[in-house]
Amino acid sequence: MKKTTLLCCLLSMSVLGAWAQAFRPVDKSPMDAAYFPDHFAHDRKDGEKALVRVLYSRPSKNGREVFGKLVPYGKVWRTGANENTEIKFYQDATIQGKKVKAGTYSLFTIPGETEWTVILNSDLDYWGAFKYNQANDVVRFTVPSKKSTEAPLENFSINFPKGTAAIMRIGWDDTIVEVPITF
Repeated sequence: MKKTTLLCCLLSMSVLGAWAQAFRPVDKSPMDAAYFPDHFAHDRKDGEKALVRVLYSRPSKNGREVFGKLVPYGKVWRTGANENTEIKFYQDATIQGKKVKAGTYSLFTIPGETEWTVILNSDLDYWGAFKYNQANDVVRFTVPSKKSTEAPLENFSINFPKGTAAIMRIGWDDTIVEVPITF
């Protein structure tokens, strides 16, 4: 009886040990969210509704040359790290005169030295841009890029500056692009 009890305890401990190791380590590029209105989830007031949410992963510069090297010019980029960046419009929107229906889209970009192509695509839940399919683009538009006047951004970031206008700012290293959105 003692041997059976001991065997059951050892078996239970080995099963529990296997379960404890089932978690993956923390990503080097943590996930983040940006809302319009800015900081919506934290500062939400009764009756207020979000208009846009962006879910993205934040790679670090880590001393690397970012645009033109790590992120090549002229090639489709997932706009962040890990899984595709996703942008959710809670209501219909307009970007550069192009209508975008309420819904969730993957956000890709094609960085250039002076301008970026911003792409909303209907394919969701992919890692990287390896399976990007241009045939599923919902809308494309071009925005100018500019050099930041502040210190270089160590981590890739997306935000909507406080204010009444929805402007999605994408920045990393010394580069910033701004995407005006109207509702």
